[in-house]
Parts: sequence; C-alpha cells; structure tokens
Amino acid sequence: MAVFDTPQEAFGALRPVCVQLTRAQTLENVGLLRARLAAVSAPALQELQEYVLFPLRFALRLPGPQQERLVQSLVQCISAVLAATCLKKPELLRELFSELCSCLSPPPSSGKAAPLSEELKLAVIQALHTLLHAAHGDVVLSLYQPSTLPLLGFAVSLLLGLAEQEKAKQIKISALRCLQVLVLQCDCQEHRPLAEDEVQQCGDLFASFLPGMSITLSRVITGDTKQGHKPVVSAIRLFYLTVGSVMADVQLARVPQSKEKLPVEQCRISELMVHRGPDWSKSTAAKLSLLLQKVVEFSSVHPHWKVRLELVELVHHLLRSCSQSLVDSFSHLLKALVGLVNDETSEVQSRCQEVLQGIAEQGVVAQSRALADVLSENLHSLATALPRLMNSQDDRGKVSTLSLLLGYLKLLGPKINVVLNSVSHLQRLAKALVQVLELDVTDVKIVEERRWGCEGPPGPLQQGLQGGRGQKKHFRFFTEEKVLQLLQQVCRVLGYHGNLYLLVDHFMGLYCESGLYRKQAAMVLQELITGAAGVGVDVLQQREAPLSLADLKGSIVSILDEYTEQANWYLVTSIDAEEISQERPVQRSGPGGGHSNVLLPPPELPTTTSAMNSNIWQLCIQLEGVGRFAAVLGRAFRPLLLSALYPVLEKAGDRTLLISQTALGTLVDIGEACGYPSLQALIADNSDYLVNGIALSLRQLAHRPHAAQVLDTMLRHSDASLLPLVEDVIQDVLSALDHSYNDQASTFLRVLHSVMTALARWFGSCCSEERGQGQAEESWSRAVSQGQQVVTRQEVEQFFLDYIRQKQVAEGDLPDPEEEEADEVPPVTAPELSSSAMEEEAPLPSHAQLARAVMERCSNLLSHQSLHLRLKVLEVLELCVTVLHPHGTHLLPMAHRAWPALVPRLLGDHPLAVLRAFKVLCTLADKCGDFLRQRFSKDVLPKLANSLLSQAPASARAGPVYSHSLAFKLQLAVLQGLGSLCEKLDLGESDLNKVADACLTYLSARQPRKLQEAAQSVFLHLMQMDPDSTWLLLNEVSCPRGYQPPHASLRPVKLGGTGRPREELTHNVQLLLERLEQGIREPMSPAQGGTGAMTQEDIGARTGAEDPEPHQQGQQGQSEGRVRKVAEPLSSMGWEERCWQGASSGGAAPRAHKDRGQLPGWAVPRHGLQHHG
Repeated sequence: MAVFDTPQEAFGALRPVCVQLTRAQTLENVGLLRARLAAVSAPALQELQEYVLFPLRFALRLPGPQQERLVQSLVQCISAVLAATCLKKPELLRELFSELCSCLSPPPSSGKAAPLSEELKLAVIQALHTLLHAAHGDVVLSLYQPSTLPLLGFAVSLLLGLAEQEKAKQIKISALRCLQVLVLQCDCQEHRPLAEDEVQQCGDLFASFLPGMSITLSRVITGDTKQGHKPVVSAIRLFYLTVGSVMADVQLARVPQSKEKLPVEQCRISELMVHRGPDWSKSTAAKLSLLLQKVVEFSSVHPHWKVRLELVELVHHLLRSCSQSLVDSFSHLLKALVGLVNDETSEVQSRCQEVLQGIAEQGVVAQSRALADVLSENLHSLATALPRLMNSQDDRGKVSTLSLLLGYLKLLGPKINVVLNSVSHLQRLAKALVQVLELDVTDVKIVEERRWGCEGPPGPLQQGLQGGRGQKKHFRFFTEEKVLQLLQQVCRVLGYHGNLYLLVDHFMGLYCESGLYRKQAAMVLQELITGAAGVGVDVLQQREAPLSLADLKGSIVSILDEYTEQANWYLVTSIDAEEISQERPVQRSGPGGGHSNVLLPPPELPTTTSAMNSNIWQLCIQLEGVGRFAAVLGRAFRPLLLSALYPVLEKAGDRTLLISQTALGTLVDIGEACGYPSLQALIADNSDYLVNGIALSLRQLAHRPHAAQVLDTMLRHSDASLLPLVEDVIQDVLSALDHSYNDQASTFLRVLHSVMTALARWFGSCCSEERGQGQAEESWSRAVSQGQQVVTRQEVEQFFLDYIRQKQVAEGDLPDPEEEEADEVPPVTAPELSSSAMEEEAPLPSHAQLARAVMERCSNLLSHQSLHLRLKVLEVLELCVTVLHPHGTHLLPMAHRAWPALVPRLLGDHPLAVLRAFKVLCTLADKCGDFLRQRFSKDVLPKLANSLLSQAPASARAGPVYSHSLAFKLQLAVLQGLGSLCEKLDLGESDLNKVADACLTYLSARQPRKLQEAAQSVFLHLMQMDPDSTWLLLNEVSCPRGYQPPHASLRPVKLGGTGRPREELTHNVQLLLERLEQGIREPMSPAQGGTGAMTQEDIGARTGAEDPEPHQQGQQGQSEGRVRKVAEPLSSMGWEERCWQGASSGGAAPRAHKDRGQLPGWAVPRHGLQHHG
C-alpha cells in the first residue's frame, strides 16, 4: 500500500473514511479508518490530527449504551493516532482526558464501576497512558491547574479502583503505571524537568489525593500474595514517589503561612485544595507513619526479592526527600533497611549496603538531631528487648535482631557517643550484651580434661593452636556462629566510634561487680579494644579523630592489671587438694618486685562442677584477651611483657588442659605480635627477668606457689641453653628441700620433676638410643653366633659330665666346701673408685651433677608418708637414672643408695606406688644391668613371684570389670615388664624357674586376655635366655606330638604333656611351642600368625567335649613336615637327639644353660645314668 506523505494526499485518503464513520458508527468503519491511518506518514497525520479525532470522539460521545467492542475499537484507534502525533492544544488534552475517563465511569445511578470487559479497561488505560505522553511541555501542565482538580481526582479514583479491585494482573500493573505518569513521576526520559514553582504547584494539587492514594496503595501492597510481585513492586514505587513529592522537605519549607485565595468563580475549587502548612504536615506524617509501618512489616518479609529490593528504594527515597517531615516514620524505615542488610539475596544485600553507605557519607544522621534521637530511642528499645528476643527467637530471628542492632550503631557512627553519654542507654546496652553472651558452663568434660605429665616439644602443639585457638565456646541463648560474629561486630563498632575510656571503665565495673558478668565483660572488653584499633571492624564512616597509641595502651594496661589481680587470676579449677592449696594464698604474684603485701581474705572455694567450669572459662577468656591485646599493639606490647608474660607462663603450666592450651596459644600470639620467630625465642629473650621472678617466688612459696608452673613451661619450650640460667634456682630448690621435707616438698618436687624432664629430653634421649642400638646389635650377633656354633664330641662329653655332677648334688653327694666357695659367684657391690681413677676421670657435666644431687634427695624422700609425694619422687628418680645413664661410675653408687628405700615401695606399698616403683626398677635394670641381679634375686623376685601366684586365682575368676581394677593393672604391668627384666639382669637358672612357675598359670584361658598375652611375652623372653628348659617345661604341660627315636638302640621318650587332653593351658602353650620352633623372637599377637590368647568361652568347646586322640592326630598332621626340623637356638645339635641321648639313660632330657650346670627340682632325673657303648 502506498504511503501518503503530504497532508493533501492524506486528506484525500482519510476524508471518505471519516465521513463514513461519522454517518455510521460501526466496527467496519473504525477498522477501515485504522487501515488508512497505517498508510499515512506521521508528519501528515500531525496536520490532520483534529480532523481524524473528530469522528472518533463523536462516536464516543453519542448518548445511550454502546457496544463494548465498538468502544474498545474507537479507544484503540484514538490511542494509535495519539501515539503517532503530539497534542499541542491544552483544550484538546483536557477534552480527550475527560472523554477517555468517561469510558470507565459507572452509570449515574450506580456507585460501582461499570461492568466492562477486561479488554476495554486495558485499552482505556493504555489510551490514557499514551495521551499523557503525547502532550509535551506546557500542554501537559495545563492539566494540573486548580480548575482541573475535579477531573484529576476523577481519573485518580478510577485508576485506584482498578488497581485495587481488578483480578487481572495486567490491568492492575497498567493502572498503577498510568497513575505514576499522572502524578508526573514517569520513569521515561521524554518529559522535560519541571521548574521549582511547577513542582510546588503539582505538590499542592497531589496533596488532595495523598490520603486516598496512600491508603489504597497500602492495601494493594499488603494484599494477597497470589497477585504476584509485579503489582506490589509498582504499588510500592508509586507510594514512595507520591509521598516523596507531597511531603518533600524542600516543598514544605516554601509553603506560605496562609492559604492562597482563589478567584470567586473558583471558590468551590478552593475547598478541595489543601494547604500544606505545619499542622497539616504533622497530622499527615503521623497517619503516614502507621501506613509505612504496615507497608514495611509486610514487604520486608515478602517471599520475592524484588519486593524487598523496592522496599530498600522506598527507604532510600524517603530518607533523602523527607528526612524532616517524616522523622517519626524513620524508626520503621531504618529498621527495614538495616534488617535487609543480611538478606538472602545478594542484590538486596548490596543495595542495602550502598544506601547505608550513602546515608553515612551524606551525614544524614549527623546533621539531623531528630533522626539521631530516633535512632537512639530505637537502640534503647532494642537493647531492652534483646535478652528476651534472644531467648525466644530462632536462629534466623536472632541474626535479624542483631543485624538491626549493628545497623543502628553503624548509622549513628560518631553520634554513638551521644548515646553512650546517657547513663540509661549505656547501662541498658551493656547489660543486654553481657546477658546475651552468657556461657553454658554445664559441660563436665572441661573440668575432667587434665594435663598429665609433660608434653614433648612444643612444635606440634603450637601448630595445632594456630588460628582459631581454643575450644569452641557454648552459649546459653544461641548456637549459630553467625550470631557470635554479629555480637563481636557490635562490640567492635562501639569500640571504634565510642569513647574508649568510658566503655572500658563501664565494662570493668561490670567485670568487678559480679561473677555472673565477669566472663561476658571480658569478652566484650577484648572486642572493644580490637575495634578501637580498627582491626576486623566494618563501619560505614570513619571516626572523627583517630585513637592514639598511648590511649589504646593505657586502656590495655588497666585491663591487664585487673585480669592479673589475685581474685581474678588464681581461681580454683579442680577439686585436687594440692591445687586448691595453691590457690588459697592471696598475695599478688609476679616476676617483679612491685608486689602488694596486703593479704586479702581467702576466697570462697567453689564446690560445684559448674563453678569450676566457670572459672576455667574465665581464665581462658582472659588469656585470649591478653593475646588479642598483644596482636593489637604489636611490638609496642614488648614493654608490657614484664607484667604479662610471667602470669601467662603460670597458666601454660596449669593442670587443666583447656587453660594450658589456651595459655600456649596466647604465648604464640604474643611471640608473633612482638616479632619473635618462635616461642623458644620469646622465652630466651625474657629469661633473665623470668628466672629472677621464679627465684623470688620460690623464697616465698607460702604466697607465691606457682613458680613451679612457670619453670615447667620455660623448660618444656626451651633448649639446653637455658640450663645455666636456671642452675642457681635449682640449687636453691635443693637447699630449701633439705630444710623443709614436710612443708613444701610437693612444690619443690614439681620443680625438680620439670628440671629432670627437660634434662632427660635434652641429654638422655641420644644416649638411650645409642645404648639401645648397641644392645640390639650385641643380642643379634650373639644369636647369630649361637645359631652357627658347631658342637664337638668334647662338648657332648662335657655335657653329660655336668649332668652326672648335678645328679650327685641332687642325691646329696656334695663336693668339698672349698670347691663350693670357689664355684659361688661373689656378691656384686658398688664399685669403689680409687683417688687416682677419680683424678683421671673427666669432670662430671653440670646436668649430670644436678641429676646426681636430685637423685640423692629422692632416695631420702622415698619413704615419705604422703602417697602423692612418693609417686612424684619415683617419677623424678626414674628421670634421674635416665640422665645419669651415660655416667655409670656415678649412677651405680646412687642406685646402691636408693635400693633399700625402693624395695619397700615394690613389696609393701600402695598399688599405685608399686606400679610406679616397678617402672623405676625396669629403668634401673635397663641402665644398670648386672649390678642389680643379686639384689633383685634376693630382695624382690621371691615376693614378686608369690604375689603373682596368689593373685592368679582371683583374676581367673573375675569378670570384665576386673580389668579396671588396680590389682589387674599391677598384674599386667609386672607381667609385661618381667620378661625384659629377666633378660636385662641375666638372671640365673633358679630365678628363671621361679619366673616360669609364677607366669605359667597366667597362660590359662580363664585369665583375662591381656594377662595371657603378657604371660606369653614373659615366656618369649625366657626362650631367648634358656630355650632348652623353656621347651621342656612347656612340653611337660602339653606335648603336641610324639617323638620317634632316630635309632633303634635309643629308648622312646614320653614327655609329661604327651597324651594329655586339652585344658585351659593347652592353647597358649602350643602357640609358644610353635613360636619356639620357628625361632621368632617378637611378642606373640594374633596379628603375627597365631590365633591369640584363648578366652574362657573357648574352654568348654575345647576341653572335655571331644576325644583328645583325634585332636593329637590333627596336631600331628599339622606338624608333619616339621618333624626333625626344629629350631636350634643354642647349638647345631637337634632337640630330638638331646632327648634320645638323655632318654637312653633312663631319665628325662637334661636342661642346659649357657654357663651354669645345676638343674631345677622338677628336671632332676629319677633314675641313675646308664652309659651305652
């Protein structure tokens, strides 16, 4: 179709169609007109605009009812003309506006909206939208005159009704967008900006519509969520644009005091006009506050994020435009804004942050005293309700509440001091924080976990304490980590913007006021200091003046002084009587000389687990605070080490595990902050004044009992270079111990234990490793040489001659006394060194001299009446032996001196002391060797064997609970150490017989499994020392197979265990025999090829329930291939040959020992020896 570019051509094409439409208003004629309009260019149509609109308007104004489809087609045609042209006559704009609105108006007799189709309503709304965009400049402003107020009000009411009552989402959205254009708040950029007087005039007009619009829009916003989010977003945008236009501070400031008088002909219009004076503004703001509260509460929890994002824009627009007129509504607006900072959607979060940052940068709060007052009141109300809310809300609600509190503080910024200067506000906020941070101190594990003994090198522990040190705290009112992070940020923002001296003073008052607040106040204080230093704090604006290092250091010093006070630092954390006695002294301690000598009344000792748990957490929090202060000050903390390092070292040596680990973490923090490469370097650099403090404390142990903990920590985390510094202190301790065995022996022994542990770590480990390696090589070479030994004819002859001599002794045919004396082994005594040897000997090192002096004191204290003290003495004694081991000429006399006092501890003391003494005995045997053989054989072994035999029936009858008893632990320790003890002492044959007889009963399947395995280990050691007699003893109990003579001239031999039915000893005995034949030296365990120890449940199934003969045949079958192929640990002569050689004489097989010929009673032959040619 051709396009009509000129008005003449267009007129010729349009005139027939327009005339026809004027004559007959039908759908066909309207359709023909729309078709012709499509072929007309926009410039040509602009010239014929009124001509074309006339038939369309004429058709709309016809009286009587009309078809909806016709009206819809007419409206769409008018909209098409307006979309292509511009309105240049104000009268035409007003007439078209009225005619279009009348299409939606109800009949005069009805007060309800006309029952029109949704298509017609949508077409009229879009036509109005197009009409308002077609009018530009002054033409559109002609619609916003007092005279047109009724027409505007009519249109506004129609559109609001459609937005609220219509169900169709598209109609609601179109009506709201048309309203937005109608109030001159269109989002497009086609409209020219209005001048100030024009904006003022429009605001006066829209003030008349504000009540109806705000109420209706609030109903749309808070309507059913099924309507979707788009109508809600459009309604919120229209709401804040309209309110922001009418209630703008700039406009209200220009409103005259009195209402402007209109001409007489417009007196009716003046009644509709609103005068935006102070009274009206105040009244309207109060009513809008209610609506805003309703809108904010609903929108802030709307499920769609775009609604929440539009709410942020509402707050931003009203805060920027109406900061004075709507100040009463800001509590709701700011609550919404701050609450959405932690929204789940990143778009909402980022926009909230931008708005808050903009408010802070523009100084909206700082410049508005009223807004600051609103925030202060909101803060006070929230702080009042905070404990209740934290106790009743879920984790999500708690996060929201704390985010609101943090947002208020961030918005206040430097104005926080105005709030803090109010006593009521400060007290309410402080009490809220300490109540919310209350810890849960019901966990019993905190008190139960103890630090026993001395840890090894500090490296792994320090690495485990790096970053996030300390155990996780459990709070009463929350469990979410996010809640704790928000509380930390609240405290840090307070410290950043607030008066630090005021805050520290107030929370120190709470710290001292009650023990209920002490832990929480300490946590708040360390966060305040962190925030004041600007570390880890998130703020919206910088503080007015930076905090000086001197002020920060002054606050830290005052807090440290309070922390290390006697009543706050030395708390009872255990029911251990020894530790409680240490906490009773109340004189303030420290390394320096400026200590108070005023004695305070002794504190009340806690009697409940929760009280001790609370004390533990208080100390841990204070220790964490010291580390935090050091991190804040950095190298500036070095001068404070004089007062802070010594107390922290005390707690690093505490028996409570949590306190000790926290203190070590604090030491690592201090070292990093002060620039030390390691904890060892920190201690070494400050060791001079630390040692001086220890020396002073040891002289006043009644008031300073914690010096041992400091020295213990120093020694555990230092090397041998520290020894010269502490040597004088140790000498003072030894001298003091000589004069106060009863009073302070326990404290002095803790010091000596720490010293000897360090010496053993520094000087004892390498020597022990070398000696252990040498012994292993010697044992291996001896075994190899024994395995490769070739037995000669002379040795066989000597073997039987020894046997004859032993038989004579057994029958009473004793040799001469002189020969007997010659054969006896002379008793071993302590070696006496000559003076020349002493002169030639190298001087004893200082650490060995200390060990000898300590061992001498321990020998005197072994008989002390206190069990705890005796146990500690035995520990120290064992360490002394380890340190003195390389210096045998000094160790042996000290062992000789300690032996008389050690024997009663082994034989007649408390089971705990016996356990510890047996461990010392094993250590002595390892280090002294043959020196203790005769002493052990004479003084200890008989009673030890009798004790094992007497306790065996009880352990065989006991149930599973027996494994937790002291008697079981003592049996187990003795059995586990007895085998190696025999081997190291190289015991004689009679002693080995006693050991074998005592341990044999523990091979019973009725014994606890661990005791069976320990007894097996004893026999494995006996196999290495005397395999012949061990083999014979085990075969006398249970012989798994018979032995055939290698020659017809030899008699068959039948050992005592041959043919016996299975019994409780059989299983373990056969396991040992298999190991003996295989020549395996390692301890027996199920993982190493055996079936392990037998349980009591196995007995019934394996003894008496089956014929022993098939079982023996099975054993014989399993042993096939091993006959005549047995181990020969001592010589190349096989076991079977020895058996037959002995059996051919009519007696049992002889028992050989490497350097002794006497036979035990059970091995003596019962028949004479007969020689065969």
